[in-house]
Amino acid sequence: MKALTYQGPNNPPQLNDLPKPEVQNPTDAVIKLKFSTICGTDLHILKGDVPTIPAGRILGHEGVGTVASVGAGVTNFKEGDPVLISCISSCGTCEYCKRGMYSHCVTGGWSLGNKIDGTQAEFVRIPNAENSLYKVPAGVDEQALVMLSDIFPTGLECGVLNAKVSPGSTVAIVGAGPVGLAALITAQLYSPSTIVMIDPDENRLVVAKGLGATHTATPDKAADVVNGATEGKGCDAVLEAVGIPETFHQCQELVAPGGTIANVGVHGVKADLHLENLWDKNIAITTRLVDTTTTPMLLKLLAAKKLPAEKLITHRFKFADMLKAYDTFGKASQEKALKVLIEM
Repeated sequence: MKALTYQGPNNPPQLNDLPKPEVQNPTDAVIKLKFSTICGTDLHILKGDVPTIPAGRILGHEGVGTVASVGAGVTNFKEGDPVLISCISSCGTCEYCKRGMYSHCVTGGWSLGNKIDGTQAEFVRIPNAENSLYKVPAGVDEQALVMLSDIFPTGLECGVLNAKVSPGSTVAIVGAGPVGLAALITAQLYSPSTIVMIDPDENRLVVAKGLGATHTATPDKAADVVNGATEGKGCDAVLEAVGIPETFHQCQELVAPGGTIANVGVHGVKADLHLENLWDKNIAITTRLVDTTTTPMLLKLLAAKKLPAEKLITHRFKFADMLKAYDTFGKASQEKALKVLIEM
Protein backbone atom coordinates (compact mmCIF):
# COMPACT_ATOMS: atom_id res chain seq x y z
CA MET A 1 0.00 0.00 0.00
CA LYS A 2 0.98 3.68 -0.25
CA ALA A 3 1.65 5.51 3.00
CA LEU A 4 3.10 8.85 4.10
CA THR A 5 6.02 8.48 6.51
CA TYR A 6 7.83 10.81 8.89
CA GLN A 7 11.50 11.37 8.02
CA GLY A 8 12.75 13.08 11.16
CA PRO A 9 12.63 16.68 12.39
CA ASN A 10 12.55 19.43 9.76
CA ASN A 11 12.50 16.96 6.87
CA PRO A 12 9.57 16.64 4.45
CA PRO A 13 7.51 13.43 4.80
CA GLN A 14 7.69 10.82 2.04
CA LEU A 15 5.20 8.64 0.21
CA ASN A 16 6.37 5.04 0.44
CA ASP A 17 5.25 1.57 -0.58
CA LEU A 18 4.72 -0.44 2.61
CA PRO A 19 3.05 -3.74 3.55
CA LYS A 20 -0.67 -3.56 4.21
CA PRO A 21 -1.32 -3.86 7.98
CA GLU A 22 -2.96 -6.99 9.34
CA VAL A 23 -4.94 -7.84 12.44
CA GLN A 24 -2.45 -8.52 15.26
CA ASN A 25 -4.78 -8.87 18.25
CA PRO A 26 -8.37 -10.08 18.66
CA THR A 27 -9.48 -6.51 19.40
CA ASP A 28 -7.98 -5.04 16.20
CA ALA A 29 -9.68 -3.91 13.02
CA VAL A 30 -8.06 -2.96 9.72
CA ILE A 31 -9.70 -0.03 7.96
CA LYS A 32 -9.49 0.88 4.28
CA LEU A 33 -9.28 4.67 4.28
CA LYS A 34 -11.68 6.70 2.18
CA PHE A 35 -10.82 10.19 3.47
CA SER A 36 -8.09 11.54 5.74
CA THR A 37 -6.71 14.96 6.58
CA ILE A 38 -3.68 16.78 8.02
CA CYS A 39 -3.66 18.14 11.57
CA GLY A 40 -1.70 20.98 13.09
CA THR A 41 -0.22 18.32 15.35
CA ASP A 42 1.31 16.70 12.26
CA LEU A 43 3.09 19.99 11.56
CA HIS A 44 4.34 20.05 15.16
CA ILE A 45 5.71 16.52 14.59
CA LEU A 46 7.54 17.61 11.44
CA LYS A 47 9.14 20.46 13.43
CA GLY A 48 10.41 17.99 16.03
CA ASP A 49 8.01 19.03 18.79
CA VAL A 50 7.14 15.38 19.52
CA PRO A 51 10.64 13.86 19.72
CA THR A 52 9.43 10.37 20.73
CA ILE A 53 8.11 9.68 17.23
CA PRO A 54 10.59 7.62 15.20
CA ALA A 55 11.51 8.20 11.57
CA GLY A 56 9.51 5.88 9.34
CA ARG A 57 6.27 6.25 11.31
CA ILE A 58 3.16 6.59 9.15
CA LEU A 59 1.61 9.94 10.04
CA GLY A 60 -2.01 10.86 10.68
CA HIS A 61 -4.71 10.21 13.26
CA GLU A 62 -7.91 11.23 11.48
CA GLY A 63 -10.04 9.52 8.89
CA VAL A 64 -13.17 7.86 7.60
CA GLY A 65 -13.17 4.49 5.85
CA THR A 66 -14.65 1.02 5.63
CA VAL A 67 -13.81 -2.04 7.70
CA ALA A 68 -11.54 -4.41 5.76
CA SER A 69 -11.10 -7.06 8.47
CA VAL A 70 -11.66 -7.53 12.20
CA GLY A 71 -10.19 -9.63 14.98
CA ALA A 72 -12.13 -12.38 16.68
CA GLY A 73 -12.92 -10.15 19.64
CA VAL A 74 -14.61 -7.44 17.60
CA THR A 75 -18.39 -7.90 17.52
CA ASN A 76 -19.83 -4.43 16.84
CA PHE A 77 -18.19 -4.00 13.45
CA LYS A 78 -17.97 -6.21 10.38
CA GLU A 79 -16.31 -6.10 6.99
CA GLY A 80 -17.75 -3.36 4.81
CA ASP A 81 -19.05 -1.15 7.64
CA PRO A 82 -18.40 2.58 7.08
CA VAL A 83 -16.68 4.01 10.16
CA LEU A 84 -15.25 7.15 11.70
CA ILE A 85 -11.78 6.67 13.18
CA SER A 86 -11.21 8.38 16.51
CA CYS A 87 -7.85 10.11 16.99
CA ILE A 88 -7.75 8.44 20.42
CA SER A 89 -7.64 4.67 20.93
CA SER A 90 -9.25 3.38 24.11
CA CYS A 91 -9.74 -0.06 25.63
CA GLY A 92 -12.70 1.08 27.74
CA THR A 93 -11.69 -1.08 30.71
CA CYS A 94 -8.48 0.31 32.24
CA GLU A 95 -8.46 2.71 35.19
CA TYR A 96 -8.10 5.80 33.01
CA CYS A 97 -10.80 4.75 30.54
CA LYS A 98 -13.22 4.14 33.40
CA ARG A 99 -12.56 7.72 34.49
CA GLY A 100 -13.31 8.98 30.97
CA MET A 101 -9.64 9.77 30.34
CA TYR A 102 -9.33 7.80 27.11
CA SER A 103 -6.28 9.86 26.15
CA HIS A 104 -4.38 8.08 28.94
CA CYS A 105 -5.59 4.55 28.13
CA VAL A 106 -2.80 2.16 29.13
CA THR A 107 -3.00 0.33 25.79
CA GLY A 108 -4.11 3.24 23.63
CA GLY A 109 -4.40 6.99 23.99
CA TRP A 110 -2.92 9.05 21.18
CA SER A 111 -1.43 6.07 19.38
CA LEU A 112 -2.17 6.63 15.69
CA GLY A 113 0.62 8.47 13.93
CA ASN A 114 2.50 8.55 17.23
CA LYS A 115 3.09 5.20 18.97
CA ILE A 116 1.84 3.17 15.98
CA ASP A 117 1.32 3.78 12.28
CA GLY A 118 -1.43 6.25 11.43
CA THR A 119 -4.13 7.11 8.96
CA GLN A 120 -2.28 8.86 6.14
CA ALA A 121 -2.17 5.55 4.31
CA GLU A 122 -4.45 3.38 2.21
CA PHE A 123 -5.02 1.03 5.18
CA VAL A 124 -4.60 1.41 8.94
CA ARG A 125 -4.74 -1.00 11.88
CA ILE A 126 -6.97 0.23 14.70
CA PRO A 127 -6.33 -1.33 18.12
CA ASN A 128 -9.18 -1.45 20.64
CA ALA A 129 -11.54 -1.17 17.69
CA GLU A 130 -14.76 -1.55 19.68
CA ASN A 131 -14.09 1.71 21.55
CA SER A 132 -12.06 3.52 18.89
CA LEU A 133 -14.39 3.41 15.89
CA TYR A 134 -17.86 4.87 15.34
CA LYS A 135 -20.45 3.72 12.83
CA VAL A 136 -21.30 6.37 10.26
CA PRO A 137 -24.87 7.64 10.74
CA ALA A 138 -27.12 7.40 7.67
CA GLY A 139 -27.13 10.48 5.48
CA VAL A 140 -24.02 12.06 6.99
CA ASP A 141 -21.52 13.74 4.67
CA GLU A 142 -18.42 11.57 5.09
CA GLN A 143 -16.11 14.42 4.13
CA ALA A 144 -17.48 16.62 6.92
CA LEU A 145 -17.35 13.60 9.23
CA VAL A 146 -13.54 13.59 9.09
CA MET A 147 -13.66 16.79 11.15
CA LEU A 148 -15.05 14.73 14.05
CA SER A 149 -11.97 12.51 14.27
CA ASP A 150 -10.07 15.19 16.16
CA ILE A 151 -10.67 18.91 15.78
CA PHE A 152 -14.27 19.10 16.99
CA PRO A 153 -13.87 16.95 20.11
CA THR A 154 -10.55 18.70 20.79
CA GLY A 155 -12.01 22.18 20.47
CA LEU A 156 -15.00 21.21 22.60
CA GLU A 157 -13.30 19.18 25.34
CA CYS A 158 -9.89 20.81 25.70
CA GLY A 159 -11.20 24.28 24.98
CA VAL A 160 -14.88 24.93 25.61
CA LEU A 161 -15.53 22.48 28.43
CA ASN A 162 -12.18 22.92 30.17
CA ALA A 163 -12.61 26.71 30.03
CA LYS A 164 -16.07 26.40 31.62
CA VAL A 165 -17.88 28.33 28.89
CA SER A 166 -21.41 28.94 30.15
CA PRO A 167 -24.51 31.00 29.29
CA GLY A 168 -23.68 34.71 29.30
CA SER A 169 -19.94 34.22 29.75
CA THR A 170 -17.29 36.06 27.78
CA VAL A 171 -14.84 34.05 25.68
CA ALA A 172 -11.55 34.78 23.91
CA ILE A 173 -10.06 32.23 21.53
CA VAL A 174 -6.42 32.81 20.62
CA GLY A 175 -5.83 31.09 17.30
CA ALA A 176 -8.35 30.84 14.46
CA GLY A 177 -6.98 27.65 12.93
CA PRO A 178 -9.18 24.57 12.52
CA VAL A 179 -9.22 23.68 16.23
CA GLY A 180 -9.83 27.28 17.28
CA LEU A 181 -12.72 27.52 14.81
CA ALA A 182 -14.12 24.21 16.03
CA ALA A 183 -14.00 25.67 19.54
CA LEU A 184 -15.79 28.78 18.26
CA ILE A 185 -18.58 26.66 16.76
CA THR A 186 -19.02 24.41 19.78
CA ALA A 187 -18.76 27.28 22.29
CA GLN A 188 -22.03 28.56 20.87
CA LEU A 189 -23.76 25.41 22.15
CA TYR A 190 -23.35 27.01 25.62
CA SER A 191 -24.66 30.51 24.74
CA PRO A 192 -21.82 32.82 25.75
CA SER A 193 -22.57 36.52 25.37
CA THR A 194 -19.27 37.41 23.70
CA ILE A 195 -16.70 35.50 21.66
CA VAL A 196 -13.53 37.34 20.63
CA MET A 197 -11.48 35.52 17.98
CA ILE A 198 -7.78 36.46 17.79
CA ASP A 199 -5.44 35.64 14.93
CA PRO A 200 -2.88 37.48 12.75
CA ASP A 201 -4.52 36.10 9.58
CA GLU A 202 -7.23 38.50 8.41
CA ASN A 203 -8.80 35.82 6.21
CA ARG A 204 -9.28 33.53 9.19
CA LEU A 205 -10.85 36.38 11.13
CA VAL A 206 -13.36 36.87 8.31
CA VAL A 207 -14.17 33.15 8.48
CA ALA A 208 -14.52 33.38 12.27
CA LYS A 209 -16.96 36.26 11.95
CA GLY A 210 -19.04 34.19 9.56
CA LEU A 211 -19.04 31.28 12.01
CA GLY A 212 -20.36 33.33 14.92
CA ALA A 213 -17.55 35.35 16.52
CA THR A 214 -18.97 38.58 17.98
CA HIS A 215 -15.59 40.32 17.79
CA THR A 216 -12.28 39.68 16.00
CA ALA A 217 -8.80 41.06 16.53
CA THR A 218 -5.22 40.68 15.42
CA PRO A 219 -2.82 39.95 18.31
CA ASP A 220 -1.62 43.56 18.57
CA LYS A 221 -5.21 44.79 19.00
CA ALA A 222 -6.49 41.90 21.14
CA ALA A 223 -6.20 43.57 24.54
CA ASP A 224 -8.03 46.68 23.33
CA VAL A 225 -10.83 44.66 21.72
CA VAL A 226 -11.26 42.36 24.75
CA ASN A 227 -11.26 45.30 27.17
CA GLY A 228 -13.78 47.15 25.01
CA ALA A 229 -16.07 44.13 24.84
CA THR A 230 -15.86 43.35 28.58
CA GLU A 231 -15.75 46.80 30.23
CA GLY A 232 -12.08 46.27 30.93
CA LYS A 233 -12.58 43.05 32.90
CA GLY A 234 -11.06 40.54 30.50
CA CYS A 235 -12.71 37.29 29.42
CA ASP A 236 -14.13 34.59 31.67
CA ALA A 237 -12.87 31.84 29.37
CA VAL A 238 -9.64 32.18 27.38
CA LEU A 239 -8.67 29.37 25.00
CA GLU A 240 -5.09 28.93 23.75
CA ALA A 241 -5.37 27.15 20.39
CA VAL A 242 -1.93 27.64 18.84
CA GLY A 243 0.82 26.10 20.97
CA ILE A 244 3.58 28.72 21.10
CA PRO A 245 4.86 30.80 24.04
CA GLU A 246 3.58 34.10 22.63
CA THR A 247 -0.04 32.97 22.49
CA PHE A 248 0.05 31.42 25.96
CA HIS A 249 1.43 34.69 27.30
CA GLN A 250 -1.34 36.64 25.56
CA CYS A 251 -3.97 34.43 27.19
CA GLN A 252 -2.60 35.46 30.58
CA GLU A 253 -3.12 39.10 29.65
CA LEU A 254 -6.73 38.57 28.51
CA VAL A 255 -8.19 36.48 31.35
CA ALA A 256 -10.61 38.11 33.80
CA PRO A 257 -10.40 37.70 37.58
CA GLY A 258 -12.00 34.36 38.39
CA GLY A 259 -11.58 33.21 34.81
CA THR A 260 -10.06 30.11 33.24
CA ILE A 261 -7.27 29.69 30.68
CA ALA A 262 -7.70 26.43 28.77
CA ASN A 263 -4.63 25.32 26.90
CA VAL A 264 -5.44 23.45 23.71
CA GLY A 265 -2.30 23.90 21.60
CA VAL A 266 0.62 21.48 21.39
CA HIS A 267 3.63 23.14 23.03
CA GLY A 268 7.08 22.03 21.94
CA VAL A 269 9.10 24.55 23.98
CA LYS A 270 8.71 26.11 27.41
CA ALA A 271 6.24 28.93 27.96
CA ASP A 272 6.48 31.35 30.88
CA LEU A 273 3.77 31.56 33.52
CA HIS A 274 3.62 35.09 34.92
CA LEU A 275 2.49 34.41 38.46
CA GLU A 276 3.71 37.85 39.46
CA ASN A 277 0.67 39.16 37.56
CA LEU A 278 -1.76 36.33 38.23
CA TRP A 279 -1.25 35.17 41.82
CA ASP A 280 -4.18 37.23 43.16
CA LYS A 281 -6.62 36.83 40.24
CA ASN A 282 -8.38 33.61 41.31
CA ILE A 283 -7.84 32.10 37.88
CA ALA A 284 -7.48 28.47 36.80
CA ILE A 285 -5.28 27.05 34.06
CA THR A 286 -6.21 23.73 32.49
CA THR A 287 -4.39 21.34 30.18
CA ARG A 288 -5.80 18.33 28.39
CA LEU A 289 -5.30 15.88 25.58
CA VAL A 290 -8.61 15.19 23.89
CA ASP A 291 -10.46 12.14 25.27
CA THR A 292 -13.17 12.02 22.53
CA THR A 293 -15.89 11.39 25.12
CA THR A 294 -18.05 13.95 23.29
CA THR A 295 -17.82 12.25 19.89
CA PRO A 296 -21.23 10.49 20.18
CA MET A 297 -22.91 13.84 20.90
CA LEU A 298 -21.09 15.53 18.03
CA LEU A 299 -22.14 12.73 15.68
CA LYS A 300 -25.78 13.38 16.59
CA LEU A 301 -25.36 17.11 15.98
CA LEU A 302 -23.74 16.47 12.60
CA ALA A 303 -26.48 14.05 11.59
CA ALA A 304 -29.08 16.64 12.62
CA LYS A 305 -27.38 19.30 10.44
CA LYS A 306 -26.58 21.39 13.51
CA LEU A 307 -22.78 21.27 13.23
CA PRO A 308 -21.34 23.08 10.18
CA ALA A 309 -18.21 20.93 10.04
CA GLU A 310 -18.05 21.06 6.25
CA LYS A 311 -17.32 24.81 6.37
CA LEU A 312 -13.83 24.12 7.72
CA ILE A 313 -12.76 22.21 4.59
CA THR A 314 -11.05 24.63 2.20
CA HIS A 315 -8.87 22.37 0.02
CA ARG A 316 -9.17 18.86 -1.41
CA PHE A 317 -6.35 16.63 -2.64
CA LYS A 318 -5.90 13.11 -3.93
CA PHE A 319 -3.66 10.92 -1.78
CA ALA A 320 -1.01 10.89 -4.51
CA ASP A 321 -0.68 14.65 -3.95
CA MET A 322 -0.04 14.42 -0.19
CA LEU A 323 3.21 16.40 -0.37
CA LYS A 324 1.39 19.23 -2.11
CA ALA A 325 -1.33 19.00 0.53
CA TYR A 326 1.29 19.36 3.31
CA ASP A 327 2.85 22.30 1.51
CA THR A 328 -0.54 24.00 1.22
CA PHE A 329 -1.45 23.32 4.85
CA GLY A 330 1.97 24.51 6.00
CA LYS A 331 1.39 27.78 4.12
CA ALA A 332 -2.10 28.24 5.50
CA SER A 333 -1.99 32.02 5.52
CA GLN A 334 -0.87 32.38 1.90
CA GLU A 335 -3.15 29.59 0.68
CA LYS A 336 -6.15 30.60 2.86
CA ALA A 337 -6.21 27.00 4.09
CA LEU A 338 -8.12 25.59 7.04
CA LYS A 339 -8.59 21.83 6.79
CA VAL A 340 -7.31 19.99 3.72
CA LEU A 341 -9.30 16.87 2.84
CA ILE A 342 -7.39 13.91 1.45
CA GLU A 343 -9.28 11.49 -0.79
CA MET A 344 -7.61 8.10 -0.76
